[in-house]
Amino acid sequence: LGWHYLDSGALYRVLALAAENHTLALDDVESMETLAGHLDVEFALGKDGQIIILLEGEPVTDQIRSEIVGNAASIVAALPGVRTALLARQRAFREMPGLVADGRDMGSTVFPDAQLKIFLTASAEARAERRYKQLKEKGMSVNLAPLLEDIKRRDLRDSQRGASPMIAAEDAILLDTTELDIEGVVTKILEHCQQRFDYEETPLSQGK
Repeated sequence: LGWHYLDSGALYRVLALAAENHTLALDDVESMETLAGHLDVEFALGKDGQIIILLEGEPVTDQIRSEIVGNAASIVAALPGVRTALLARQRAFREMPGLVADGRDMGSTVFPDAQLKIFLTASAEARAERRYKQLKEKGMSVNLAPLLEDIKRRDLRDSQRGASPMIAAEDAILLDTTELDIEGVVTKILEHCQQRFDYEETPLSQGK
């Protein structure tokens, strides 16, 4: 597509890591809201075309993908004041020619007027397997069973939180990716884009 990209989950992960770096308790609501409002985060494009995430000028792309940070991010994401503080920052990513926004409340809360909303689902078991392989490839020592339990707990917490719960927007297209690999998911999404938007395929949109 050649559009801008927002990984909203990364913002909450960066916030959780920043709280750890500044020794702030995740249940200290006032401090977390203040930190969210002044979060020094930057998304830069690396030489290989990959997104580099910087926290206070330091690269943290790999650090924020740990399970510990992920669980902490799910906790802070449940704080209404934190979500409000990060809402404007997320919406600022919407620029021409377009934006692909990745997150659990993108279509329901952050961009309710989005022209195309796709709600990705997959079994907890499939997501745990994928996460297990990702972490093993990075040389991390992990066990599958705890990963699965963490995912189930996070799903429950995110779906039941009062502020912007994880729900599919009424006009969202549901796409079950349990039996699909990454290429299959991208192909399905691009098919929906072609049906909804008038654009010509480019090497970038073809995934080359």
